[in-house]
Amino acid sequence: METTDTTETSSTPFPNIPPVIESNDSEYRDTGVPSTVAIAGHPLHPLTVIFPIAFLAAALGSDIGYWLTRDFFWARASFWLIGLGLGLGLIAAATGLSDFLKIERVRKRTAGWVHLILNVSILSLSLINFLLRLGDVESRIVPWGLLISLVVGTLTSASGWFGAELSYRHKIGVVGAGSRRYP
Repeated sequence: METTDTTETSSTPFPNIPPVIESNDSEYRDTGVPSTVAIAGHPLHPLTVIFPIAFLAAALGSDIGYWLTRDFFWARASFWLIGLGLGLGLIAAATGLSDFLKIERVRKRTAGWVHLILNVSILSLSLINFLLRLGDVESRIVPWGLLISLVVGTLTSASGWFGAELSYRHKIGVVGAGSRRYP
């Protein structure tokens, strides 16, 4: 006679691998926590991160373009892309910081802290990269500007992962009626 194990260990369809991935059944089943910065219920933080990410990723591409061609166009493009990424990144940081400070669930999750630390690191390195090039956009790209752009690109990918964890796994900053407190 064959027996089957019908015991369910977790009703959450996601793994729980702290501190990288933390799952919580109550978060999976609740309606989510709305963002503190929203227009008509639509959270603004996901909207404000699009251009800083694109500009900083493009800066890495233009640094590589300069490294391969030594064409001044790419040096100038990198300078402007880093400046725009930094400026718009500060706006994205303000919306994200509002959610971090006002939504308890964000602060209770490792993903919230990692996302915050990575983004502060990205903005700090982008400021250093911008100041490094200020006054001479060409001479400091290789190797330091390129290296900083590569690190920023890598950190941006990691930060995006943890930001998605907050939105999709923990339902933070979504359209929902949940409490801003931890469930």
